[in-house]
Amino acid sequence: MEKISIKVVIAGRNYPLTILADEEGKIRKAAEIINTSIKQLQENYAVKDMQDLLAMTALQLATKEKVTSIDKEGLSSDESQKVLSRLKNLSEQLDVV
Repeated sequence: MEKISIKVVIAGRNYPLTILADEEGKIRKAAEIINTSIKQLQENYAVKDMQDLLAMTALQLATKEKVTSIDKEGLSSDESQKVLSRLKNLSEQLDVV
């Protein structure tokens, strides 16, 4: 596989990366999702600190990924409900911030 060098901008900062050529689209899309999430958080909450915005974005994205992973792994209904309940509580706590 061919490696390429690209630059992505996340939260206003440039990050140079060396990646496999076929991963470029995914990486650019991921950066776009992160930047969109940060922008939405800035618009909806009084949070100005970029570190807080990045942490909140990471938590949201990890939460979404975990739910997708749970669905793919086929956990029992009871286990899924427990995890989803915990994730809902975390999401509600983020809404308070």
